[in-house]
Amino acid sequence: MDRKIEKKKWNTKRIMTIAGIAAVVILVGGSILFTSGKSKLNVDTERITISEIHKGPFQEFIPVNGVVMPINTIYLDAIEGGRVEEKFVEDGTEMKAGQPIMKLANTDLELNLANQETAVFNVLTQMQISRDNAQQNTIGKLNQMADVDNALKESERIYKLDQKLYGQKAIGLQEFQKAQNDYNYQVRRKKLNMQILTQDTASTKAQSVQMKESYAHMKSTLELMRKKVGDLIVRAPVDGQLTSMDAEIGQNKKQGERLGQIDILTGYKVRVDIDEHYITRIFNGLMGDFTLGDKTYKLKIKKIFTQVTSGRFQVDMQFIGEVPKTIRRGQTLQIRLALSDETQALLVPKGGFYQQTGGNWIFKLSEDGKTAYRADIQLGRQNPDYYEILQGLKPGDKVVTSGYDNYGDMQELVLKK
Repeated sequence: MDRKIEKKKWNTKRIMTIAGIAAVVILVGGSILFTSGKSKLNVDTERITISEIHKGPFQEFIPVNGVVMPINTIYLDAIEGGRVEEKFVEDGTEMKAGQPIMKLANTDLELNLANQETAVFNVLTQMQISRDNAQQNTIGKLNQMADVDNALKESERIYKLDQKLYGQKAIGLQEFQKAQNDYNYQVRRKKLNMQILTQDTASTKAQSVQMKESYAHMKSTLELMRKKVGDLIVRAPVDGQLTSMDAEIGQNKKQGERLGQIDILTGYKVRVDIDEHYITRIFNGLMGDFTLGDKTYKLKIKKIFTQVTSGRFQVDMQFIGEVPKTIRRGQTLQIRLALSDETQALLVPKGGFYQQTGGNWIFKLSEDGKTAYRADIQLGRQNPDYYEILQGLKPGDKVVTSGYDNYGDMQELVLKK
């Protein structure tokens, strides 16, 4: 008799298939679960810097270096070119105004002076000769005028006498007319001599004025030449210290060439180098300060040199209030140059985190301090010590401010002590 054989439901092949499918499902699910969670990294707290966010006074400033300089400098240039013949003082000497520094020799200039002196002497001699000739000429005309006056008086006397005698029929008409003609001639002669004498006086006066003007002009030129020769002796224009003197005996110096400078030591200023990045934010009146010893001293920008050289430009700062007694020319000062007024702001200390985050996010500690997670932030102004926080953090929050070089794309740090 035939027996009915029942078909098995769970054979080995079926079990293996189901197990394989289950394994794939578990693997995919685990992968999804793993990737959807946060990546974590264990970090030793002794190797990181944890800072607390706080609110406090904030001022945007930049550190700059300044060199102490005399408050004013007078440059010495060669007014006239020449060869250095003699040096009266050495570099670094304290000078008084008018004190000679060096002497230059210029043969051409000295020869021109001698020629000009000769020309002036010749003009003066010619003036004296012309004056003497004019005087002799005037004397001659005055003598001639005296003769004319005398002849006129004599002819007038004879004319009047003959007129009286002619009226008495004592003389004839011919004799009377002769006396009358002679008188009229002497009258015209005196009038002509008067006119000549007047013209001669005016001409002599004009000639004298012209010669005086010519002499005055030549004398003025002579004085100018003497001054040019006098400028061959270089003198200190003001009281001060002679510095940067560049001249040796026998050396030729061209007109306008720099010989040295006089530093006025009645006060000091500070010449500061600033990165060109800040050129649009620098203006007269900005304040700065520096610490020397145990005291802080204030400075103010008074002059800006806008020429940029090697990526930097310069400003001059003057002391406000007390000036350090120990300060010296050429000394370098570390100055904090303020770019804004002091205000209250939310602050985070500067650290290496900025290089990796660009200030867009930071690792913020949880309330229990066991972990730190990414938090989006927004930073504003900065100075060498702090960043200003505009958004994302509040006072009392703790953040990791050290560098993030080894964290990669980690979303969370597990802090281990």
